[in-house]
Amino acid sequence: MTSERETEASGLFCNQGIKVYYILCENIYVLKRLLLSYHGVVSVLTVAYGRTNRRTCSEGRPPGQLENTECSQTSALEALANRCNGKKVCEVDKEIFSDPCPETYKYIQTTYTCLPAHHVVACEDSEVELFCDGGQTIALIGAFYGRADRTTCIQGVPDGQFNNITCSTPTANQVVTERCTFIANEECNGKSRCSVYAVNSVFQDACYGTTKYLELAYSCECKFWKQTVFFFPTMWI
Repeated sequence: MTSERETEASGLFCNQGIKVYYILCENIYVLKRLLLSYHGVVSVLTVAYGRTNRRTCSEGRPPGQLENTECSQTSALEALANRCNGKKVCEVDKEIFSDPCPETYKYIQTTYTCLPAHHVVACEDSEVELFCDGGQTIALIGAFYGRADRTTCIQGVPDGQFNNITCSTPTANQVVTERCTFIANEECNGKSRCSVYAVNSVFQDACYGTTKYLELAYSCECKFWKQTVFFFPTMWI
């Protein structure tokens, strides 16, 4: 049975089968949280960025910043899912969202869970292999190509090439899906083995001059009982 936890901790984590829900108020200096998955990888369920009532995150704010309760970014779920799905650690930063109402004091509402998965990272210009045995096939949970931190794949990299941590290719999920989970004209749309190259020519160069990496997560599903995997859940708060 799935349980739900509400938290305001700066480090968020969940076990498999547990939903973590939190609200993060906007701050003029910083708006960041970590999504952490100690057992599996992150799967974002719901995201809302803006303001839908006058009560949430209202303490100390002037009335004029709380009046607009129809403020929301429609692409918030896709933006956060692109950044966090399939990762063990993911930073939530308001910079990944566009500002739907500049004069309104906003907040982020997020629900995520953790999925059991194979988690792999490939530095730029290297290759990663996805593999399932026992007649199972690859089901992608999430893929990210770009840079979201200053610690991954930095050995031997000049300082100026890993400072941009808001770099991502929006089509990473699509690229890996087409290469690894779809075989045209076959009854079972999935592969048991697949190689992916972490190069700009495959994923596009989203930020010239930044050294990137490929991070992805996948599960292995029974070939004959395979279900469709949705990368961007449609549930909304």
